[in-house]
Amino acid sequence: MSKPALSIRIFAVYLFVFAVVLILIPNELFSVLQVPETNEVWIRVVGVLLVVLSYYYFMASYSEMADFFKWTVHARLFLLFTFLIFVVAGLAPPVLALFGVIDGLAALWTASGLRKHSDSS
Repeated sequence: MSKPALSIRIFAVYLFVFAVVLILIPNELFSVLQVPETNEVWIRVVGVLLVVLSYYYFMASYSEMADFFKWTVHARLFLLFTFLIFVVAGLAPPVLALFGVIDGLAALWTASGLRKHSDSS
């Protein structure tokens, strides 16, 4: 498995674990993050969407889909940017920036692996 594929595989596992928590026990996570609890179904819908995304990431890593890896770098950096804007604008609690930073760092890890992978090819 290539280094970029490994970074995508690990990110897929992170997404899946986060998704399961959002589906099954979102308020426990919210309590830890000091975010108001919710009984709305939407947080669980987000969890289901994250399961779908984690499946895409996992299968792309298995198939060594380098183009997909590149696309995720752009998308995850966009997520970081927008989450930071939401926090700065007062639309979201500061903890949201943490999730953006995790995505951004993971994107940079993938980008680094892609550069090294293309240099050795």
